[in-house]
Amino acid sequence: MKDTLKPGIRYEHKFVVPDSKTVPALYPEAPEFLVMPNVFATGFLVGLLEWACIKAVKPHLDWPKEQTVGIHINISHVAPTPPGLEVTVTVELVKVHGKKLLFSVEAHDGIDLIARGNHERFVINKEKFDASIEKKAPQDNTD
Repeated sequence: MKDTLKPGIRYEHKFVVPDSKTVPALYPEAPEFLVMPNVFATGFLVGLLEWACIKAVKPHLDWPKEQTVGIHINISHVAPTPPGLEVTVTVELVKVHGKKLLFSVEAHDGIDLIARGNHERFVINKEKFDASIEKKAPQDNTD
């Protein structure tokens, strides 16, 4: 982590919602989702908020050796967004506690505020993290 990783870092990210990021596309295997409204899915909104947080701190890390992973999300998704609208996400790093980062996050679709809340991320060493995943991965024991 660089010395510049401090509270006050802000970032704005814009994204036009495609059909592939709507509720029916979230889990195409789930027939319940297929009949739901064609609006920006909360699951994809969370990913967009995470993306903006990553972009905000990337210049302040030894990227790609150091990265961040999401560890907590607390948001309210308060308005629907149909495909074609541009969502603007604004994030601010509000607290750095060791390797734990706390962000204030907000999203607007040009008509309504669609989400607001907080997101926590943790700075990881990618090589060590990947090694821990490898230990946890199922082993193929076929001979």
